[in-house]
Amino acid sequence: MSQLFSPISLRSLELANRIVVAPMCQYSANNGTLSDWHLMHLGQYAVSGAGLVFVEATGVEAAGRITPGCPGLYSDENEAAMARIINFYRTYGAAKIGIQLAHAGRKASCHVPWDGAAPLGEGDGSWETSSASAQPYAEGWHMPVALNDAGLARVKAAFVQAAERSVRVGFDCIEVHAAHGYLLHQFLSPFSNKRNDKYGGDIEGRMKYPLEVFEAIRQVVPDDIPVGVRFSATDWVENSTWDLTEATRFSHELKKRGCDFVDVSSGGNSPLQQISVGPGYQTPFAAEIRQATGLPTMAVGMITEPKQAETIIRTGQADFVALARGMLYDPRWPWHAAEALKAQAAFPPQYMRTHPSLQGEPIPGNPPKK
Repeated sequence: MSQLFSPISLRSLELANRIVVAPMCQYSANNGTLSDWHLMHLGQYAVSGAGLVFVEATGVEAAGRITPGCPGLYSDENEAAMARIINFYRTYGAAKIGIQLAHAGRKASCHVPWDGAAPLGEGDGSWETSSASAQPYAEGWHMPVALNDAGLARVKAAFVQAAERSVRVGFDCIEVHAAHGYLLHQFLSPFSNKRNDKYGGDIEGRMKYPLEVFEAIRQVVPDDIPVGVRFSATDWVENSTWDLTEATRFSHELKKRGCDFVDVSSGGNSPLQQISVGPGYQTPFAAEIRQATGLPTMAVGMITEPKQAETIIRTGQADFVALARGMLYDPRWPWHAAEALKAQAAFPPQYMRTHPSLQGEPIPGNPPKK
């Protein structure tokens, strides 16, 4: 029996299998509001056979978006557009749907990738960015404002309000984004956090604000809805101490505060990073954290083949596999994986005649071939 296609529960959320569609930026929102593109993009995964699908990184305030094309959940208009997606899932889909709440910090106010991804200029509608410290991401990037007490309170309140909107609109789970060099990662890493107050210094200080944000979210989310965290397990920078050891420490503290899962990625906080990329290159980080903490863990990063995914689950390296580019390339990946692993994945009835077991069957209403 395939372990990849075995069910799993997070609090009251029951998932049919361990396949997760990772959050994938589409840069196609309007003023933070999801568009028809998102209905198509996310809708295809509702009927893909995956167990859980995440909406892309969603800014908790307008200034927290990476680009002007990134979604947000800070207005009633944003919320109504999210409700449209969820209604599609409830009506047609078999997959559950979650949201990733994020703040880009010093990596905000950028062009969309197909326009170069560089920081926006004044004539392009740029906005003020903020971070743990007044340290730009790289040369030529915006100089962020170091968040003071009022700024810290504002951002935390924005995370809380976005979480409340997420619950109200009906998301099945919430993931807090603390990876890839965005704001909460900027606090965790000494490479970007140069503060000398209680939110800086050693690992105890650097993880204090991200933990406060998580606690505040967990307090307003009902007990039956799971809340997890995505973080980078290492900066991949030689002189940064944010590595697997500190990430494991962070995971222990999250577990104490009621974290339901961790989604283990890496990098993104510095252009100096040196990443050793290859198939499953981040899976060992997930395996180490799972073993050390016992937290349900998602592995992500160049997981592309069904047997590779099955091995990750079967050998206890992770509890879930999260696919991103592989799902973009093949939105029916779970169907094909089920066939390869002799398992079953959900098919919408409209597509049932494509199932391998029904190949050659006549289309209803047409005479069978003689």
